[in-house]
Amino acid sequence: KITLLVLAGLLLLLGVAAACYVYNNLNYDKGTAKKLQKAGFTEKQATLPDGTVLNYGEGPENGPPLLLIHGQMTSWENYVRVLPKLSKHYHIFAVDCHGHGKSSKAPAKYTAQAMGKDFIWFIDEVIGQPAIVSGHSSGGLLTAWLAANAPEKVLGIVLEDPPFFSTEPDRSGKTFAGLGFEVIHRFLNQTEETNYTRFFLEYTYLQTFFGEGWNGIKNYAFKYMEKNPGKPLRIFFLPPLVNQAFDLTAGPYDLRFGDTFYDHSWFDGFDQAETLARIKCPSILIHTSWSYSEDGILLGAMSGEDAQRAHQLIAGNKLIEVKSGHGFHFEKPKEFIRIMLAFLEDLKTQGFFSLSQLTL
Repeated sequence: KITLLVLAGLLLLLGVAAACYVYNNLNYDKGTAKKLQKAGFTEKQATLPDGTVLNYGEGPENGPPLLLIHGQMTSWENYVRVLPKLSKHYHIFAVDCHGHGKSSKAPAKYTAQAMGKDFIWFIDEVIGQPAIVSGHSSGGLLTAWLAANAPEKVLGIVLEDPPFFSTEPDRSGKTFAGLGFEVIHRFLNQTEETNYTRFFLEYTYLQTFFGEGWNGIKNYAFKYMEKNPGKPLRIFFLPPLVNQAFDLTAGPYDLRFGDTFYDHSWFDGFDQAETLARIKCPSILIHTSWSYSEDGILLGAMSGEDAQRAHQLIAGNKLIEVKSGHGFHFEKPKEFIRIMLAFLEDLKTQGFFSLSQLTL
């Protein structure tokens, strides 16, 4: 009887764990709007002189300004897990990059230089004073551009796993992200399939991790889409990080933005090594886990060599290696918050803020 009770208890615990796992897979972004509203965030829009729009979320004025620039294929709400606590110490402005969220879908703005200039305008006209800037992935590339080209606007930077050097033409075709941009390019240059999700499921490099099991995942996805037209694809047995890859297929992401990373036009006039060498403000470079697949594909934003090269190019930079997937602030929010608060204390100690800013 004791043995049966123990087994029953274990089965119950496994059942609860499985139910929690499935619920999280399907609802990891549930309640985002309420969480942001509770934290005091309001969504706003700023119209640039050329008529394009930058959508952004602004938090309460509880400290020095912090500009957050999200990574590709997401939006400012992707920071939801860190915004409530960070906003107790910063005055946060989290933007939607052009081509994302509710910002303008204007292909003429899909270059680092064009976007960087718009963020300079945003700092001047919306924030109104120099800011700390933190950018994730491609947002990290933009953060570096800002620090190098508008040093008087930037107090310090946090570069969250940006793809330095792996995005260069001779490298990108052998990276996980680069293969994803190739799928986007192929989709935009064909006319047979009009649904990007279906096209993505047929050709994504993700399938190499699942082997023969991918056919089952794909068939389940197709049936889900048929039963739930217009809704984001959610596969209950896959974790949020995989399901997030499907979000862009139903969300407000301009695929033409991704195409500029395939043909490298986003990088016109943007030399990565030269940009890093011109950064003089306090900086942190966060590097997440990475590896190479059996066929030599870089699984990560940067290799260890890439991260070391970037670190050495930035004068006085602090390199932090973390055990996390690429979406560090989403996957390990507590660790990201600790880094951001420690960075703020360092800047205060170095005298980067006026007395009025420190007592907000």
